[in-house]
Amino acid sequence: MQIEGAKAIMVGGASGMCLATAERFVARGGKVAILDQEKSDGAAVAKRLGGTFHPCHVAYYDAMAKVIDEAVGELGGVHFCLNTAGGGVQTKTLSKDGKMHPIETFEGVVKLNLVASFNINTNVARHMALNEPNEDGERGVMINTSSIAAFEGQIGQVAYTAAKAGIAGMTLTMARDLGSLGIRVMTIAPSLFATGLTKGVTQEFADNLVRDAAFPKRMGKPDEFAIMAIAIFESAMMNGSTLRVDAGQRFAPR
Repeated sequence: MQIEGAKAIMVGGASGMCLATAERFVARGGKVAILDQEKSDGAAVAKRLGGTFHPCHVAYYDAMAKVIDEAVGELGGVHFCLNTAGGGVQTKTLSKDGKMHPIETFEGVVKLNLVASFNINTNVARHMALNEPNEDGERGVMINTSSIAAFEGQIGQVAYTAAKAGIAGMTLTMARDLGSLGIRVMTIAPSLFATGLTKGVTQEFADNLVRDAAFPKRMGKPDEFAIMAIAIFESAMMNGSTLRVDAGQRFAPR
């Protein structure tokens, strides 16, 4: 799709990879709505980018539907949705002292990542379906964020791995569901990126985290994620797949 004049919802857009994508999108002539937590820098980011800010929490599903309606209303439509919101915990399935992984914790991580992504997608899709198609018959593009942990999760990441693997797993099926409407669905699976989650990490610790990467042996830069997200939006042939952006890294067990 063409960015000039297109409208985007950026979930998690106040920082990191989603912010970098929003900046590139606006620089190319697009318009954005920033969706993020109320305590975030979303209001300042939206003002700087000439967009709107909509406080939200992705795990509050009914409220998210209303926030999406509000954002689409202020944008005057939506052609692109990027969701980078999520998180995890470090808990083993069963610890050495016999403590089981709390089911409530597992369920919470799945809800925050997988169920929230599905909820965002379905609510955005119903708006995209109303768009006039372009010359290729496209009406919109949605990108979810998985992780390379979906494929080789580390010890203690069982809940996060399950949630992120679910996002990767639903991508092709959702793309098939929405193909007749001209809506594409893609997922990006990044390795470790220099975002708010890794802020304050020492260089020594960071070097240890990326020691298994082929090249470059460093954390990714948010703009490197954004380059991929923008390419997906612009290329009609990119659909139904999960793309790793990981410097050839494969997570070791720990």
